[in-house]
Amino acid sequence: VTEGVDVMVLDPVDSTTAGSLANRAKEADIPVISYDRLILDADLDYYVSFDSTIVGEQQGTALSDKLKEDGNPTGPIVKINGDPKDNNAKLFKEGSNSVLSERGVEVAEEYDTPDWLPENAQREMEQAITAVGDDGFTGVYAANDGTAGGAIAALKAAGLDPKTIPVTGQDAEVTAIQRIIAGEQYMTVYKPIIPLAESAAELAVAIANGDEVPEGLINGEEDNGTESVPTVFLETIPVFRDNVQQEIVADGFLSASEICTAQYAKDCQELGIK
Repeated sequence: VTEGVDVMVLDPVDSTTAGSLANRAKEADIPVISYDRLILDADLDYYVSFDSTIVGEQQGTALSDKLKEDGNPTGPIVKINGDPKDNNAKLFKEGSNSVLSERGVEVAEEYDTPDWLPENAQREMEQAITAVGDDGFTGVYAANDGTAGGAIAALKAAGLDPKTIPVTGQDAEVTAIQRIIAGEQYMTVYKPIIPLAESAAELAVAIANGDEVPEGLINGEEDNGTESVPTVFLETIPVFRDNVQQEIVADGFLSASEICTAQYAKDCQELGIK
């Protein structure tokens, strides 16, 4: 873009402290698009992301369905949430809690995981096992794939088989997909990042050129504590062992060669991942 106005597209590490950056940009008459995470308590023009509440609901639904299938409809479970500084983590928690509460799933232990670090999640899972015992829970809600990896490491260290204890996740990281096809992680949520980036770019270019926002692009709104922000929400997709090929490989997010290393070759062959 060679003409028009500057536009700031900001993906905040800390949803609260990024507000000062957004407000300074607006004072300089620079439109601000909050990308992926919602910037709180700031004057924003648009927000482009996935609906984090729905992601939490998808995780909670998948876990509660599996608990029911396993004969443990009320759990109990261990709940390992994300970083309390991240507004997305708050929304994942709200969405998952709404489903788990409605379905009567009991939470034996619950933690917020600083910085989303797997090692922190592993320590939290170890604390939970110590608190409730090896047989004091029947599933684990982990807010993303990193925390899922930490939780699964703790299960293994305690001599527990993760194949018998469903663990959720999110982000469709390659290591998580490998755990899923091996049966060690129950599910993840795939968030297609290419459409996300393309939507943000489409919005930014329209603003910079002074054009109307493309019709149908804005499909929601999100309250950031200061205002209701016009929002572009992208679809998210629960991924299980039986739809990795369809949702992850066929979509081009990860290749079969990335997933199907020697350790997982047999699982890939069984599932038709190619």
